[in-house]
Amino acid sequence: MSRIGKRPVPLPQGVEATVSGQTVSVKGPKGTRAFTATDDVTIAVEDGAISVRPRGLSKRARQQWGMSRTQVANLVTGVTGGFRKELDINGVGYRAAVQGKVLKLQLGYSHDIDFPIPDDVTITTPRPTEIIVEGIDQQVVGQVAANIRGWRPPEPYKGKGIKYRDEFVFRKEGKKK
Repeated sequence: MSRIGKRPVPLPQGVEATVSGQTVSVKGPKGTRAFTATDDVTIAVEDGAISVRPRGLSKRARQQWGMSRTQVANLVTGVTGGFRKELDINGVGYRAAVQGKVLKLQLGYSHDIDFPIPDDVTITTPRPTEIIVEGIDQQVVGQVAANIRGWRPPEPYKGKGIKYRDEFVFRKEGKKK
């Protein structure tokens, strides 16, 4: 039995949810998001909360039960508070700046990197060595942050590169003479 699937997803003030068939649509202060569940679960809005139940006792139905509940919870979190990824840049001369709808990165290459900012995320650079990616879709925010980090992942000897704020880079010792 899914322990996470048993708990209904509470709807905070100012959030509306509608269910039509297998599609859940959630509208909140930051926008509107939708999720289409598989036929293995049933979704209902009752008593100010969204509940997800399996249609059978098969292994797939139980897997979809917990996953669907988590997806619905992420919809509610996205339209109320949004999601955020913070990146730090380490290295001499490495910096980032937002110019219009483009993130300009200087990462030690012979050219600057122009990263076009997608429409559904916002990228800010409070300092030249700090990048903040925010949006209402957790998957898109994580993918954009991973794409930015992919231009120069942190290396283990000096720690230079782009890393997540909470990421630990295992440092290696250099060559011995």
